[in-house]
Amino acid sequence: MKSNSLETHIAGLHLNSPTMLASGIMSYSVDFFQRIAKEGVGGIVTKSIGLESRKGFENPTIVQINNGFINAMGLPNPGIASYANEIKKAKNVLNIPLIVSVYGFSIEEYETVAKKAINYGADAVELNVSCPHVKDTGLEIGQNPEKLFRAIKKVKNNVKKPVIVKLSPNVTNITEFATIAVEAGADALTATNTIHAMAIDIESTKPILSNIFGGFSGPPIKPIILRCVYELFKTVTVPIIGSGGITNWRDAIEFMLAGASAIQIGTAIALQNTKVFNDINKGIKSYLKKKRFKNVEQIVGLSQKI
Repeated sequence: MKSNSLETHIAGLHLNSPTMLASGIMSYSVDFFQRIAKEGVGGIVTKSIGLESRKGFENPTIVQINNGFINAMGLPNPGIASYANEIKKAKNVLNIPLIVSVYGFSIEEYETVAKKAINYGADAVELNVSCPHVKDTGLEIGQNPEKLFRAIKKVKNNVKKPVIVKLSPNVTNITEFATIAVEAGADALTATNTIHAMAIDIESTKPILSNIFGGFSGPPIKPIILRCVYELFKTVTVPIIGSGGITNWRDAIEFMLAGASAIQIGTAIALQNTKVFNDINKGIKSYLKKKRFKNVEQIVGLSQKI
């Protein structure tokens, strides 16, 4: 590995940089994937895809609060069969790992969608077992130890590529669920999904979002998710991907010092622009050079190593 290298590895996936696109409302089209690839993103996670097409919730589905966003999109997507062409096109033009985020309304659906995503060319799958705003998927599995174990085990037994599990912060003890995920076969963990939240319009006196509740993302949640990563690094041995409120290279360094091998960016794209990936990578590289580290892997978890 070269001096001051940004290269890192997640469950057998080689990333040219530790910055990744988080699954979300902007992570859908090949055109967008190509655009951010030019900014130095190390890996891409698609928006969450299910077995069947889904329209999502009626507007309003997003509201900006305290420099962050609460969204309740309702997992709109074309379904895995219709999304197959996007996966195939992406693999033809990208030279970085493509990870398909999958969800299901049953354990069997998680397995089916994951298998299809891998068959269509995905380099890995990220199991969305933590969506905070769609009934009967996400939290209903991510907050249930037995269902979580079964879902991950089912997918892991039936796909040949890495299985990444996106954990929920909306639990009493995230390390308990991380341990279950790893025991079930998770190759890596993403920490974390958004925080269950809501907003009320004081003029109309009604909740703003059509779904009432949504997931809060952005800078205000960073200290909470950073704590999650720190706790997880002490608990599990699989790689951790930090995701939550990261908007600059200092945030990224904090997450890696806490134990993240890579970090995902989502809301920061909306708050800034796609150049955020390049800016963060440059900042990380300068930090490594200043501190005389050879590569990013040397600083992972350094804040708690004695």
